[in-house]
Amino acid sequence: MEIATETERKYDVPHNFELPDLVGAAGIASVDGAEIHDLDATYFDTDDLRLMKNRRTLRRRTGGNDAGWHLKTPGDGAGRTEHRVSGEPDSVPEELRELVRVIVRHRALEPVARLCTHRVETPLRDERGRTLALVAQDQVRAEADGEEIAWQEVEVELVDGGTEVLDAVEEALLAAGASPAAGPSKVARALAGRLAAGEGKKSKGKVNPVFRYAREQRDAILGYDPAARRGEEEAVHKMRVATRRLRSTLKTYRKWFPETGIGDELRWLAQMLGAVRDPQVLEEKLLAGLTGAGPEFQPAAQRIRASLEHRIAQGREELVEALDSDRYLELLDRIDELVDGTPLRDTDPAARARKVLQRADDELDTAMEHGVDEEIHDSRKRFKQARYAIELVEPDAGKPAKNLVKALTALQDGLGAHQDSTVARQVLRELGSDSFHFGVLYGRQEQVGKETLAAVPALVRASRRKKVRRWLVKT
Repeated sequence: MEIATETERKYDVPHNFELPDLVGAAGIASVDGAEIHDLDATYFDTDDLRLMKNRRTLRRRTGGNDAGWHLKTPGDGAGRTEHRVSGEPDSVPEELRELVRVIVRHRALEPVARLCTHRVETPLRDERGRTLALVAQDQVRAEADGEEIAWQEVEVELVDGGTEVLDAVEEALLAAGASPAAGPSKVARALAGRLAAGEGKKSKGKVNPVFRYAREQRDAILGYDPAARRGEEEAVHKMRVATRRLRSTLKTYRKWFPETGIGDELRWLAQMLGAVRDPQVLEEKLLAGLTGAGPEFQPAAQRIRASLEHRIAQGREELVEALDSDRYLELLDRIDELVDGTPLRDTDPAARARKVLQRADDELDTAMEHGVDEEIHDSRKRFKQARYAIELVEPDAGKPAKNLVKALTALQDGLGAHQDSTVARQVLRELGSDSFHFGVLYGRQEQVGKETLAAVPALVRASRRKKVRRWLVKT
């Protein structure tokens, strides 16, 4: 598979449009050597156009310099990521199916449109002969849903140039009569009717904040899925956080949703992600604690690294298996049905958040009084639930809610640092109960536990200041 970043701009042009003189703009020294291509592309999607609705296009194209299967996905900023593979004409390659499985799931991928394009492609070069960009003048004929439409457009794609080239070319094109393209892609124009019909089914009223937040977490799970499959640490972490946020929301606002029983399935997904993430965090913390240690600690460091890397590798293998399972795909379908549904009730979510926060306060006070690690850890989970509930109302409540979220995050992090030291001691005991050096490391983590616990009262006071919570009490 070839993977490339594509940065381009599209323009609608009239039938008699002529490319203006671009020499001299943004370092363009020559405009010559045009090539002519006849491109024939068949686009694939589900019957309800799930790929296109998620900003993805899948096609097989003949003609041009990059014939074959192409999958375009959202990239960073203005660019998109294009995946290219070879394959049989009527069979979507498995490598590309894997990249869209989280969206498509069990639905079939079928041809939805055919586009035939006559392209005149002109390179824009600088004085050294480098190709800064390619300008494609396209005459397009599209067939979809039994109808045929035709139009002309211009695409400008960066090669070795910067965005200043795009800006300069755009200025010249607009002056010559072009206009920014009405749609994001050719196939979107061809299927505009079906896409608009699907959008028309969505509610036009104010979005319930509970459902808005739940949908954001669903979208985050889907968005981080591909990178999490590859084992990227940040993606695994953020996908796990989104899973926890969604589960917490369903728990906090259970009266807003029908009884579905997916909480246990979300817990399962979070555990599969945690099997990768937890040893990653633990390895980083334990090895950081050995920075500057003498050579006598190296055997301990090697044992820690080998053990936790094994856990990470095993966790990744099990995670990929889980994400490829029918269980996971069915969970995603159930999440869609839930968060895209209609609220069973529409009351003030801030009132519920207030109750959850008070319960978290009470549980932490009791846990700190008892000094039991397990109780302190449970109270931290309750504060996570409270923080997520406050996050949910933050878009409507504004800065006061943002400040409370910040204070609760600091408290949660402080409690988390204490829990990390507890887990670290457990792992050190498992790995080296017979080792003096592990005993030294254990003692250090024990001290960390004491220090982090001693810092909690100040964090509690900061999170309970009147100016931080006043808005919630009045809500």
